[in-house]
Amino acid sequence: MTTITDVTVHDVRFPTAASGDGSDAINRGDYSATYVELSTDGGPTGAGFTFTNGRGNEITCAAVRALAHHVVGRTVAEITAEPVAFWRSLVADVQLRWLGPEKGVIHMATGALVNAVWDLRAKLAGKPMWRYLAELPTDELVANVDFKHISDALTPDEAAALLDKGLVGGVERLAVLEESGFPSYTTSVGWLGYPDDKVRALTRAAYAAGWRAMKMKVGGPPADDLRRARIIRAEIGPDALLMMDANQVWDVDEAITNMAALAEVDPYWIEEPTHADDILGHARIARAVTELTGGRCRVATGEVAANKVIFKQLLQAEAIGVMQIDACRVGGVNEVLAEILLAARFGVPICPHAGGVGLCEYVQHLAIFDYLRVGTSLDGRMVEYVDHLHEHFVDPVRTRGGRYLLPTAPGYSATMHPESIATFRFPDGPTWR
Repeated sequence: MTTITDVTVHDVRFPTAASGDGSDAINRGDYSATYVELSTDGGPTGAGFTFTNGRGNEITCAAVRALAHHVVGRTVAEITAEPVAFWRSLVADVQLRWLGPEKGVIHMATGALVNAVWDLRAKLAGKPMWRYLAELPTDELVANVDFKHISDALTPDEAAALLDKGLVGGVERLAVLEESGFPSYTTSVGWLGYPDDKVRALTRAAYAAGWRAMKMKVGGPPADDLRRARIIRAEIGPDALLMMDANQVWDVDEAITNMAALAEVDPYWIEEPTHADDILGHARIARAVTELTGGRCRVATGEVAANKVIFKQLLQAEAIGVMQIDACRVGGVNEVLAEILLAARFGVPICPHAGGVGLCEYVQHLAIFDYLRVGTSLDGRMVEYVDHLHEHFVDPVRTRGGRYLLPTAPGYSATMHPESIATFRFPDGPTWR
């Protein structure tokens, strides 16, 4: 019986701001991770993290330490026997919940701990996370979902029916991934801080490497956005997909006006066109871009959607045509399971948000599970890829021809190299001294 004996938290930061990597209309930071290790009494170490943007990572680390007592001393068997009770012990802490509830720093810290527990579970099973999840019986998967506050949109019986249906054809779908990999798009070509020549060169290189879907950042001066979009479209031709991401910088009317101009380059989606919590604003923009583009462009969002209730409302309001789950923003795998099932219930494809530190490593597992067991289709499904910082992980993502290859190592691909932790730990690592 494996017992979690200790929680260790590391403040790990990478100096990405200087190069413009990750820059967009509102963010220009040092990609960072609140990195968690769960020690056990003789078993493997569970690894998890949440992604932050530099300053403030110390706050998330402090939140993990404040929640750690809910994890230390528990056995894995105890957690898996009552997974919702375990999850609620973190998200419904009778004092710390006030700091959310179920949003922001405290919820991200919850996710880091919950993800570390799932990494431990998969390692003990000897399976990569995607396989561990896909092979769980329907009743066990349903038992890991907290339906509180979403049962008006998804009931346990409806979730079970989706998961049972997903058992049909799973072997054939797995064979497709083994042969071809999982579809991907790259964001590495179009950071807002990159000059035009760099955007052109990176786009050309990505196209040559096999990517046929690329994303650019918008939200600067409208003329600059259109000029950069024309550069990318000229390089990739009319058939490849071009996505855009405004990172919440526009008001609703401003988003509609700007997309009327950007429609010239045939965008596949506009991501985060306005404030992340503005459900009705997203719905209005979605209706407008559908009309502007004859249905060719859709609204995507989710990377900073705080919890499953926000996703429920986005789906109920028909505000999104693409749902972008984030492995770190919400309360770990348990809540992501709820979100994947909600998306399937409403027939909206999931294209997970990635990039950052380790998000690609995380979400590949979630997208693969979704295809194998829930969504069962690759139509409209892509995983974001950003070519940064993978070398710091023991089991980094692998791509070929613009597609993710299946992870094979046990766990959630979350384990970082000890040397990377030591080098980039803030403030005492040599990078920051």
